[in-house]
Amino acid sequence: MKLSRESEYGLEGLRVLARRPEGTVMLLQEIAAAGNLPERFLAKIFQKLARRGLLRSHRGAVRGYSLARPTASISACEILHAIEGDDLFERCAFWPSRCSGQRPCVLHREWNSRLRPALREVLEGITLEQIAAEPSRSLRALGATAAAGTRAPEAWKEER
Repeated sequence: MKLSRESEYGLEGLRVLARRPEGTVMLLQEIAAAGNLPERFLAKIFQKLARRGLLRSHRGAVRGYSLARPTASISACEILHAIEGDDLFERCAFWPSRCSGQRPCVLHREWNSRLRPALREVLEGITLEQIAAEPSRSLRALGATAAAGTRAPEAWKEER
């Protein structure tokens, strides 16, 4: 399954919020800066997450975003559905642009019968609390080392 950059940024933005005390309201620009994310792109992603009830948007004297529920009750599956769309698990993981129910690929039956349900179950079992506990890595630094053909663990940036 190929996820978009939107999902990557959305997960990182949520992780920034999840690492703060419950009920913390943060400005979008603070979240973007803490996660090293583009603010305008993150704004669109957070609108989707707020519409799905994963975030609260605050206006007035205290404005910004907060998590709508405790981190242990928000699953990776919910987050990805909110960002990628309801057809997330309908798309073929192998050839999404060429495979469909009407024109199935050679692995379509296995995707539908075994792989898709297993992947959904795994993602439903991963919570935002667990995601927040993962060490942060500088995505730009990792991308630069990957482009150079090397893997440099020293490029990982801990945020804890």
